[in-house]
Amino acid sequence: TVVIKGIHAINIKIITQTPKGGYYLGKEGGILNAIIGSFYIAVGATLITIFFSLPVAFYCNIYAKRKSWFVSFIRFSLDILCGVPSIIFGAFGLIIMLFIGLKASLLGGIIAVSFLIFPIMCRGIDELIRMVPYEILESSYALGATKVESAYKVVLKQALPGIITVILIAFGRGIGDAASVLFTAGFSDHIPSSLFRPAATLPLAIFFQLGSPIPEVQNRAYASAFVLTIIILLLCILTRILTRRFNKYKI
Repeated sequence: TVVIKGIHAINIKIITQTPKGGYYLGKEGGILNAIIGSFYIAVGATLITIFFSLPVAFYCNIYAKRKSWFVSFIRFSLDILCGVPSIIFGAFGLIIMLFIGLKASLLGGIIAVSFLIFPIMCRGIDELIRMVPYEILESSYALGATKVESAYKVVLKQALPGIITVILIAFGRGIGDAASVLFTAGFSDHIPSSLFRPAATLPLAIFFQLGSPIPEVQNRAYASAFVLTIIILLLCILTRILTRRFNKYKI
């Protein structure tokens, strides 16, 4: 299986070095470029998506009328986007890159993955805020708090454990996707030195290297699969730990 082959292929050298002599034919080196590239793209996309998701979710639940047609339209649109294949987001990101004159790069990958995880994160946060009892919000208003204060100091704390879970799920979705970055991030043997340089990711390392005729290169693909599996597993564990820690804000 992939996991067993990954265990046999993994070692300190392979996770601390970049590929030598080409990622497809070079026998030496490791997958450090793909590990760091994956984290750069996933972290960047997650931060951007949080910045846009929270205001949209708060608008739908606090600022707008909860049963307005516009809020229903927003939720319906997000539900549709959640089911769109990731390759579509990659193609959309590529169109935007061509429009602004951006080549395949780390920034391009961040843009594409941001589009991919935005509906997932935004819809998840929206549902969590809807679960906060409306009486808590009314009590906050009665004490003289503004809508902004009520949103970020009351409602956010109540929904925080679930929001953390949603953010980590979206992060895991972003770091494990290949189709959205296939045309937008490019691929490189090197760690990206700027936002405008091509970036390798673990899913793309698996995609490109598994078909190589050289066993050492195939081993890098299996090692990439194993590392990606471990990252997702650690995200699941971290989700449970942080959820328990922030449960103290619950009323």
